[in-house]
Amino acid sequence: MRRLHLAAALLVLLPLAASAAGGKAAAKAPAAPPAPPNITAAMAKGGCKAFAALVAASPDAYSTFQSAVDGGVTAFCPTDDAMKSFMPKYKNLTADGKASLLLFHAVPVYFSLRGLKANNGVMNTLATDGSAKNYNFTVQNEGDQVTIKTDASDDAARVKNTVYDKDPIAIYALDTVLEPVELFEPVEAPAPAPAPVADAPKASKSKKASHRHVADAPGPSGDDAPPADQTKNSKKNAAAGSPCLRWPAALPIAAAVALALA
Repeated sequence: MRRLHLAAALLVLLPLAASAAGGKAAAKAPAAPPAPPNITAAMAKGGCKAFAALVAASPDAYSTFQSAVDGGVTAFCPTDDAMKSFMPKYKNLTADGKASLLLFHAVPVYFSLRGLKANNGVMNTLATDGSAKNYNFTVQNEGDQVTIKTDASDDAARVKNTVYDKDPIAIYALDTVLEPVELFEPVEAPAPAPAPVADAPKASKSKKASHRHVADAPGPSGDDAPPADQTKNSKKNAAAGSPCLRWPAALPIAAAVALALA
């Protein structure tokens, strides 16, 4: 009889013990990691509502942004003021051009602000597609200021502030829109300045005096007056020809004298 009571007690206690052990095991299971934040929502909260709205409205851009989160992504969103002045250009792009422009504002690597300052140079973006479409830009530091330069613009974009920074996502606000050279005309290099032209040497005083003497020399008295050398020759010819005219006049006189003497 005593054994029966003990067996019955065990049957009651064993399920309770198993249930308690299962509860402790469930309590010790690691909690699931929190879902990554919505990138466009984070952009909108940081003063980039216009850019975030364009990303959300582009299926290709939005899906690429969200899928890049798992591997890490750093996004650069232009402020609303910057987008306002850029919208006329944006509206002239094709659908593919618009998506490429939006994806051009992110790199597939997580960079904290400190890491961004330590990694200057050319970076590929989410719009990069092999060698056919480079879509890259250059990150530079000007003191503590991080800037981004493209070949389609003279002015570099500046990082104004950090919108969101928690691994694996970083978002920074820019003061202007990044223009890829694949969509916009590249900036022409300024033409080199012309070489200075050497001044012509100044004439000496003696040469100036000589030029003045020639210019002031008197000309002929009349337009038809012959040169001086021709006038001199004509006088010589006249003097030489005068004796020839005297011989024919003396011949009759000589004949008469001869007859009288005979």
